[in-house]
Amino acid sequence: FLGAGKPPMYGDYEAQRHWQEVTYNLPIRQWYFNTSDNNLLYWGLDYPPLTAYHSFLCAYIAKLINPDWIALHTSRGYESQPHKLFMRTTVFLADLLVYIPAVILYCFSLKETSTKKKASICALCILLYPGLILIDHGHFQYPLSLGFALWAVLYLSYDWDLLGSVAFCLALNYKQMELYHSLPFFCYLLGKCFKKGLKGKGLVLLTKIAGTVVVSFAVCWLPFCTDMEQIMQVLRRLFPIDRGLFEACMFSSPPPRLANIWCSLSVLIKIKNIVSPQTQLKLSFAVTFLSLLPTCIKLTVQPSLRGFKFALVSCALSFFLFSFQVHEKSILLVSLPVCLIINEIPFMATWFLLVSTFSMLPLLLKDGLLLAYAVTTPAFLSACVASFSIFEKTSAEDLQLKPFSLSLKGYVSWFKSFPKIVRSLFLLSVTLMGVLSLMSAAVHPPQRLPDLFPVSVSVISCLHFLLFLVYFNVVILWDSKNSRSQKKIS
Repeated sequence: FLGAGKPPMYGDYEAQRHWQEVTYNLPIRQWYFNTSDNNLLYWGLDYPPLTAYHSFLCAYIAKLINPDWIALHTSRGYESQPHKLFMRTTVFLADLLVYIPAVILYCFSLKETSTKKKASICALCILLYPGLILIDHGHFQYPLSLGFALWAVLYLSYDWDLLGSVAFCLALNYKQMELYHSLPFFCYLLGKCFKKGLKGKGLVLLTKIAGTVVVSFAVCWLPFCTDMEQIMQVLRRLFPIDRGLFEACMFSSPPPRLANIWCSLSVLIKIKNIVSPQTQLKLSFAVTFLSLLPTCIKLTVQPSLRGFKFALVSCALSFFLFSFQVHEKSILLVSLPVCLIINEIPFMATWFLLVSTFSMLPLLLKDGLLLAYAVTTPAFLSACVASFSIFEKTSAEDLQLKPFSLSLKGYVSWFKSFPKIVRSLFLLSVTLMGVLSLMSAAVHPPQRLPDLFPVSVSVISCLHFLLFLVYFNVVILWDSKNSRSQKKIS
């Protein structure tokens, strides 16, 4: 794992271990504060309370096995083989208890996967998605926030709105980045309440949902509600707006190796040098909000489960491209909802998931995950080709673009050659990603351009994501199925 044996920070593995050390040995009131026993510059807690509670639970078990693993101060940089096995086991258990069951149940709940075989194939492709495997198990992260979010989608698909609200609150209280998914959840549930009528059943449902959210947050934050300073300190740790629009990943040198619009533009325009931090924040908020607005309005006016899943993709992608302080691995927050629609648009979903993994290549190379990347990515592509016959599903209708093509009227004839064009672009894209991957791993860049390959990966990935954003917005805004096929809400 990245940073192993390299003081003073050691890497993300050490971050997770250190959080266990802090939460077990210090009182709750000190978890998020800088003290002599809790140096926030050394992997200070910067995730919501549920992450801290999970760290405490893991620490309690670790203490029973070997107290040295979480000994205050003296355990820094602890990297024994038994401890590595313990930490890997905790990730696997999180997968086994939360994420994997949600994927399997979701796939078996889909109408499109009418047989057990089809549902199993769909689940296999989602679980083989290399981005999540490489980040959660290679970069060492826990999949709980994505797992809770997936449970929330599953509950909403059965119209269990209160359970869905609880599950999403858990996701948001585990990682604040789940805000990427928050607006689609809000707009979908609000739209359902509007449909039921805000003078009758809709008002009752809205009240129940609001109460559920308040209670869920209150339970998660209760130990920190002793005084306002505790709450404000946690919020300051969760949202460090003083860092500016973006910062170079701590594991890389400038320029930042991130496939969003701000980092890509910084190659040409040094935004951070010409715009003040406060203006950066306002600019980021404005662009993100404007890119989200059409999708959110459509979902509120025409709430449907299908529209909700596509909105999760579009809104998360807008956040990734335009929002404030984004990390490379945040693309997983877009990839999860893309996995949820892989059965509906297998060609575009597979393409996006390949690009999302490729976009993290500089981070994966730093992690020493080149071999894992080279194995899991072709395996995933092969599974999708074999399972969904993706190259046979490239017509305008298969890509959900028929309503849009009909609206073009005189240009409809152009769509006859559309499948061939799309397949050619896909093959060109995959070839480009393959060549850049090989060059990044095996070729030394010119001395004058030491960051040539990581910057190329970021810019090319960003261009892909911008095109995908346009595509998903077109599908959502021109989708007539949302209004025709949505369930009748009485």
